[in-house]
Amino acid sequence: MSVDDIFRHRSGRVSLFDLSEYRPEYKNTEDFRNFAMGVTPDHVIRSYRHMHQKQTLKFATEKKQEWCQLNHARMTVMEALEALNSLMDESDPDADVSDGIHAFQTAEGIRREHPDKDWLQLTGLIHDIGKIMVLWGEPQWAVVGDSYPVGCAPSDAIVFGRESFAGNPDLDNDTLNTKLGIYEENCGLSDVTMTWGHDAYLYHVMRQNTCYLPEEAYYIVRFHSFYPWHTSGAYDYLCNNKDREMLSWVLEFNKFDLYTKSPNIPDLDELTPYYQGLIDKYLPGKLRF
Repeated sequence: MSVDDIFRHRSGRVSLFDLSEYRPEYKNTEDFRNFAMGVTPDHVIRSYRHMHQKQTLKFATEKKQEWCQLNHARMTVMEALEALNSLMDESDPDADVSDGIHAFQTAEGIRREHPDKDWLQLTGLIHDIGKIMVLWGEPQWAVVGDSYPVGCAPSDAIVFGRESFAGNPDLDNDTLNTKLGIYEENCGLSDVTMTWGHDAYLYHVMRQNTCYLPEEAYYIVRFHSFYPWHTSGAYDYLCNNKDREMLSWVLEFNKFDLYTKSPNIPDLDELTPYYQGLIDKYLPGKLRF
């Protein structure tokens, strides 16, 4: 499948370098991730309601098997980023620009503070590429939003709380509706099945293609949406020492993922050669998706 095929269901294509549609307003830092009822947009609430009711252990396992065949397309990182320029994340109350633009905002925020860590800059650029599943027909509730473990009881730290899971069949399963569920204490997050989404998908894309990024980058990609863990401290009982050591990198990345969302649109024409160099170094060529 070509990159152009991705857009056939769209009325028009927005170039990676055409930013005329995006004019977000300024936002105070403390206003990010405000999920309070009466403030949160209806489409955000609807997205999480579907996720919490439909993401089950069976669903996540089957989706992993389906998507990890990587038989949907071959494309470069830059082609995937251009595809994301037609996508707005419906689960994100702070989404004012496309995910393609957000990628460069995140990368540039990291570059300013960590000029010596080019691997981290590239991680910022690619972290949401897994959302391309939406353009191949996957509903957004199965791709975007905060991630969390399935196979055990949901934590109250999850957005909208445990009550939002009413109707999820896993809650009627005595094994899956306990604190540990199917897991052992301190088993490690690598042995935990997370909700299926863009984090998990890109992690497996990286693992199954030529990728020279360090292990820290894999952790960031795999768990950057796991807010109940890295922001609220939930599910620590499933973590091992490696998870806790890597947590500092996920937290460092998170501030750029979250707080670089702004009306300050980077000059993508100017930045592309620099980031293409990082792509050639760490994640070269066409990737299987």
